Amino acid sequence: MEGGFLANLDEWIKMQKNLLETAKEMEKKLNSEEMDRLDMILETRTAFQHMMRTIKAFDNWLQDPMVLKHMPKEMLEDVLKTVWSMFETLLELDIRHTSQFRELVAKLGKEGKLDPLIWNRPLGLEESQQSRRGPFTTM
Repeated sequence: MEGGFLANLDEWIKMQKNLLETAKEMEKKLNSEEMDRLDMILETRTAFQHMMRTIKAFDNWLQDPMVLKHMPKEMLEDVLKTVWSMFETLLELDIRHTSQFRELVAKLGKEGKLDPLIWNRPLGLEESQQSRRGPFTTM
């Protein structure tokens, strides 16, 4: 059993290192002028998918009795501080991006430049209060 557990950890580490290497290679492309808007969206979504997978695995990891019993406090402190920093950075990105997009949509709406085929919502406060919590969810 111990060998299987350690082998699984070795495989996960190897896979994550390979993914990190690939991400660093992709970063060169991300900073180039070659990317169009679709490329940017696809690369962002790919990163989100990998992040969600890793976060889910980490969450499961922190529920594993082996980890709970044996992980030293110092390792947990490192995870907590790093995750909290990532969490705050994500919230800052979401606030910044959503605020900028909100201003853009308001400007385009005032100028009559919103595509009517894809935008059929009122721009007033009533819409946001009644049916939307954020830019990507509806209630």
